Amino acid sequence: MKAIITSKYGPPEILRLEEVEKPVPQDDEILIKIHAASLNAFDWHLQTADIFLVRFMGGGFTKPKNKIPGADIAGTIEAVGVNVKLFKPGDEIYGDLGSYNCGGFAEYVCARETMIARKPSNLSFEDASAVPMAAITALQGLRDYGQIKPGQKVLINGASGGVGTYAVQIAKVFGAEVTAVCSTAKMEIARSIGSDRVIDYTREDFTKSGLSYDLIFAANGYHPILNYKRSLGPGGRYVMAGGKASHMFEALVLGPFVSMTGNRKMGVVSASINTKDLDYIRELIEAGRIKPVIDKRFPLEKLPEALRYLGDGHAAGKVVINI
Repeated sequence: MKAIITSKYGPPEILRLEEVEKPVPQDDEILIKIHAASLNAFDWHLQTADIFLVRFMGGGFTKPKNKIPGADIAGTIEAVGVNVKLFKPGDEIYGDLGSYNCGGFAEYVCARETMIARKPSNLSFEDASAVPMAAITALQGLRDYGQIKPGQKVLINGASGGVGTYAVQIAKVFGAEVTAVCSTAKMEIARSIGSDRVIDYTREDFTKSGLSYDLIFAANGYHPILNYKRSLGPGGRYVMAGGKASHMFEALVLGPFVSMTGNRKMGVVSASINTKDLDYIRELIEAGRIKPVIDKRFPLEKLPEALRYLGDGHAAGKVVINI
């Protein structure tokens, strides 16, 4: 089969397309024929190790742990191990393999059934591949970490990216009043997915506006943590899902200490993929309540170019890989 191979940390250009052996599922695994995959900031960080902590968090200290990268996939089950109970050959699925062996940038991959769910029936494989990691991060960040409630004022920082576009829509599902923060060129995207108000960060710094929010979800957190704190109302919560390495480190280290003083809570979401939440997202998609926002599509052989495009910050929504 064809697969994208990585052997060391570095820029996307060192990734290469090769012929490798097709995997064979173990007793508790599923063999999936991949039709499409999508890119996340996760893939950028695992390849470039621009956040040094990646080396301690499953990435491998001296080189990437997984020879074939790629987390988000959509495809068809080709075979199942004897212990697999929830799926059968022919099922159309989508899922996130980031916490297992990755392997999504290939024609076939083996996975465990806890990492996948049935694909939304109203999405193509390409569109479905753009959902899992970003949507689950947004869902768990808002629901579990942010404890979102109907009627709250919620601000989504980085609202036009992969996670941010889902965060805006999911916050609306939960009945929040949503303010989206993004660049000038991407304001219309934020409006089109339901934002009640859109702030152009190139013209206005919301942390200096004097307005406060019940929940701030930073899909792209680029302000110092104390700036976010002053924009939280009493009992407010700040949840960081992505951003620069320095600000991520600040949120990880200072967030718990800031949370100990006063009644405002600050922290980082660490999403955990599971079939139950994937099924919940599928139900929202099939009901027309949320949808993927896709920027560009690339063939598998152009994956280095696609990853560079994502890493340079150009993407509005998700970047999809056709396999």
